[in-house]
Amino acid sequence: MSQHSVRVKSESISSLVRNYEFIALVFQGGGALGSYQAGVFEGLSEAGIEPNWMSGVSIGAINASIIAGNKPENRVAKLKEFWETVTDHGYASHLAGNDDMRTFHNMTSAFMSMISGIPGFYKPRMLSPWQQVPGQAGATSHYDTSDLKEHLNSLIDWDILNSNSHRLSVGAVNVRTGNYKYFDTALERLGPEHIMASGALPPAFPAMRIGSELYWDGGIVSNTPLQYLLELHKLHQALVFQVDLFNARGDLPKTMPEVMSRQKDIMFSSRTRNATNRYKKIHDLQIKLRDALSRIDPAKWTSEDKAMLEELQDTPQVNVLQLIYHHADYEGDSKDYEFSKWTMREHWAAGLEDARRTLSHPDWLKLPDQAIGMTVHDVHREDGR
Repeated sequence: MSQHSVRVKSESISSLVRNYEFIALVFQGGGALGSYQAGVFEGLSEAGIEPNWMSGVSIGAINASIIAGNKPENRVAKLKEFWETVTDHGYASHLAGNDDMRTFHNMTSAFMSMISGIPGFYKPRMLSPWQQVPGQAGATSHYDTSDLKEHLNSLIDWDILNSNSHRLSVGAVNVRTGNYKYFDTALERLGPEHIMASGALPPAFPAMRIGSELYWDGGIVSNTPLQYLLELHKLHQALVFQVDLFNARGDLPKTMPEVMSRQKDIMFSSRTRNATNRYKKIHDLQIKLRDALSRIDPAKWTSEDKAMLEELQDTPQVNVLQLIYHHADYEGDSKDYEFSKWTMREHWAAGLEDARRTLSHPDWLKLPDQAIGMTVHDVHREDGR
């Protein structure tokens, strides 16, 4: 364990975060890379941090729903059960532990994941004629995800997930209108179909029907729920752990596989740093506008000035801690569908390590000053990684 893996005592953490109204987890999509998010959550859990708002897209929605759908003491165990199950196929396991064969191991595992499916997640469709009838799921997707529904039902207590003690929101896109939609326990009761809709990435997986509409993976439009959380008017004193699986920044590619990998990183990264920086600029301008209006003689205020000043008095204090997975060179462009147990445990360990390194900066957990409004911290940026 590196020197950055310093565990901050849970009582110290509790004293720092108790002033936040919301402690939020924001999970990006990224398929097999999602075990990194599970590792991050284990690090937060061992420090005594209990989120009261979980939000996710695609695999992030699955991880978030498992957390939200269990009692705090069972959450890490249920996440491990999910990830151990979906990697319990043995593809390329005879190559595990052989560093010289690592690239071949990952390529073989990813290839087998495509042609044979993943236990508890998806399986290839049989090429029977009736499944090719227009309008049938077999005509619009390559895999059957019914096993995922059964798996989620075995891991999640839907009454706990929909309880008033916390909030879950998952993003999807309406296939017909192209509009983004958040299914939110603050607004409606969620079930397995909502979680699966958030991860229904076409053309691999079938669209999920919610009511009279069909929905696809929210990552098609936006691969992070951060904006949904930040733009809510009732957001106050929020500590946000934003966990991304694709890094928008990277080295220049030198080979075709590196080109393909880099393209995927750029395409699916949420560009979290840019999004938070932009929101922070808007946030800072709102604070400056509030202060400028307050210095004007109230007798000269217009009705619009009064309404704006009243709204700006409620400017939230938001602290964003960013954790972004940095993939190894051997992972290649198949890293999001390479479901081997070896790689899964590496991703998990990386998330746990990054969470501990982040929490080793207790000053980052402090509530931002009202005059500042919003702060953003990133352990990778601070360390130059």
